[in-house]
Amino acid sequence: MWELVAVSVTWWLVSLTGVMAPGPVSAVAVGEGARRGLVAGPLVTAGHAGAELVMVGLLAAGFDRTLREPAVTGVVGVLGGIVLVWMGWGLIRSARSRSPEINPGRPVAGLGTAGIVWAGVLATVGNPYWLLWWATVGASYYLLFSRYGPGAVIGLFFLGHIALDLIWTTLLAAAAGAGRGRFPETAYRLLLVGCGLFLVGLGGLFLSNGLRHVARWP
Repeated sequence: MWELVAVSVTWWLVSLTGVMAPGPVSAVAVGEGARRGLVAGPLVTAGHAGAELVMVGLLAAGFDRTLREPAVTGVVGVLGGIVLVWMGWGLIRSARSRSPEINPGRPVAGLGTAGIVWAGVLATVGNPYWLLWWATVGASYYLLFSRYGPGAVIGLFFLGHIALDLIWTTLLAAAAGAGRGRFPETAYRLLLVGCGLFLVGLGGLFLSNGLRHVARWP
């Protein structure tokens, strides 16, 4: 019992460091939160959780070794880089529009509800470091939790991790949405541009690293 508690606490702490690290999902939460308010956080998390559920299924099927292959990392890096650049440009283009503001909960002049969920999916799978993290750290903890049965894997391993994602992305979206009402329009546009440039730069980095892996593909 106490061993499971210790494993769970360390897993949640490790997960928290990954959740709070700046990355595509956080940038999308801030960018869409500025346009839609607090609701963007749970929607982005829903897409992110769907991708992570697939990843846990792959770990259960024993695909962790395949996920660590350089060729797989390279392809994910290239495709993910392209997706992140496209998403970043979408935020920048929105900031340059005549009226980028919309009211919370209204899908006008931006991504709709389903679009934000898919943005969460794309921001997740488009990050090759997410793939490597789950193929190494995530896989190690999956094996630890699997000793305690499916309940521990689902409740403590997966849902515990997703709960941290939900809290963090919702806080980011809420903060961005609350500030939107008090920001001058110029500051609001700059926020969207900043998030967009971050995604574009990160996408370029992923694309470059992915191409290097692909170039070494035998």
